[in-house]
Amino acid sequence: MDAKLKETILNPIFKGNPITVLVLGICSSLAVTVTLKGALVMALSVIAVCGISSLILSLLRNTIPGRVRIIVQLVVVAMMVILVDQILKSFEATYAIDKQLSVYIGLIITNCIVMGRIEAFALGNKPWPSFLDGVANGAGYGMILIIVAFFRELLGSGTLFGVDILGRLGYVTNNLVILPPFALILLGCIVWVQRSIQKDLQEK
Repeated sequence: MDAKLKETILNPIFKGNPITVLVLGICSSLAVTVTLKGALVMALSVIAVCGISSLILSLLRNTIPGRVRIIVQLVVVAMMVILVDQILKSFEATYAIDKQLSVYIGLIITNCIVMGRIEAFALGNKPWPSFLDGVANGAGYGMILIIVAFFRELLGSGTLFGVDILGRLGYVTNNLVILPPFALILLGCIVWVQRSIQKDLQEK
């Protein structure tokens, strides 16, 4: 694997994470991280939509007139979101989670990460790197969702994936943790840790 392709994969997950560095997708990260199941499904949905949409639009990049490119992007992303939503509704194991996430799956259509990577990368690069860039940015987004959801579910409900972990130890659930403001606090802590490690991200 050449250095450029490696950078395309690793940069969105760590150094250029779309949530902690670029501050994109914050709203959904606050709303869907009450449980690990919800966060995992949302993460996989964004990875699939971002990766495949980037691939399709990279294949079409030389045939899309510039004046309608945003409309074409929205149509492709909307098609992928509808497909993912229907797949989630098709399986008993994911149907309840799809209902729980409700509108947030549909809002992937306007997710800044998905549209941003198509505009900034897929329309100017070949299909394979574009697909990897989309998947990597979705993975970077999903990684933060899962970290936040882990602490919110564990400390808020005493469970992980619905399995009682802390309750048997006498832990009293904390309803403050499952409220959106605590998710924002957790995100702030993650940003602080990352910027403490990556000195180049610190403002001069």
